[in-house]
Amino acid sequence: MEECKIKNLYNLEHTIAKELMEKYEYPWEALPHINDFIIEIGKKLDEKIYEQKGENIWIAKSANVFPSAYIKGPVIIGENAEIRHCAFIRGKAIIGNNCVVGNSTELKNVILFDNVQVPHYNYVGDSILGYKSHMGAGSITSNVKSDKKLVIIKNEKEKIETGLKKVGAMVGDEVEVGCGSILNPGTVIGIHTNIYPLSSVRGFVPANSIYKNQNEIVNKI
Repeated sequence: MEECKIKNLYNLEHTIAKELMEKYEYPWEALPHINDFIIEIGKKLDEKIYEQKGENIWIAKSANVFPSAYIKGPVIIGENAEIRHCAFIRGKAIIGNNCVVGNSTELKNVILFDNVQVPHYNYVGDSILGYKSHMGAGSITSNVKSDKKLVIIKNEKEKIETGLKKVGAMVGDEVEVGCGSILNPGTVIGIHTNIYPLSSVRGFVPANSIYKNQNEIVNKI
């Protein structure tokens, strides 16, 4: 499944997690290691740029964090990020430079590349969102299957067993997810793709596509 590899989904120059993700072939392989990676590199962050705000919580001095936001470590929040009213960050979260985490948005065990926007009532768990990706209002990642079985990544011809019970979505660079959409466990979305509002997405969606429904995915090019 070449299209699901890290090298085809993400530009690693746009994340502080580059060192972590370079170790793996597929992005979901990094999920179990986010916690320890944050603790490891947090202690090495430039004190001119970052300030430690609590146990294993490092926040860039230029970030705008609203007083009502809840933040549990380990967490890294990058430069010029905006963490808005009542954001709920449950830990194991890397939030890149210029990211927006909005009102009532919940994050857990995630990597948000630089310039990611999850601005309105989003849930993002056990997921990786690529550079400049955007989740419309009310769109969420579902990270556990209804039968509680281990998540399998699938395309039309192949499947990969992750060995993980919790895998949300692997969203490539510059993906637009429409309002009210659900990204089901193990969804992988290729770069520059648009997901129609109110979609229920599962499996692999190719790069440079417009996803209208499971049976109608058209190429932009």
